[in-house]
Amino acid sequence: MITAEVKKTGSESNASLLRRFSRKVKSSGFIRRVKGLRFSQRHQSDLRKKRDALKRIAKREEIERLRKLGKIKDVFHKKYR
Repeated sequence: MITAEVKKTGSESNASLLRRFSRKVKSSGFIRRVKGLRFSQRHQSDLRKKRDALKRIAKREEIERLRKLGKIKDVFHKKYR
């Protein structure tokens, strides 16, 4: 929760009040923390990592087996400029 509060002094303009508020918010570090959390992901458990790795290995072996049987052709696409 952010607690950036500013009060307008006597003859202060709205623009300077807004500028003071934005400086206070920036100095609180709240925006940096929110931006950092925006793209963070939960860490996978060790069991989940192991399961995913075993699935990848099994799929790779199945593709290699089908390639050796001739059911899958090796296709390489050329990139044209």
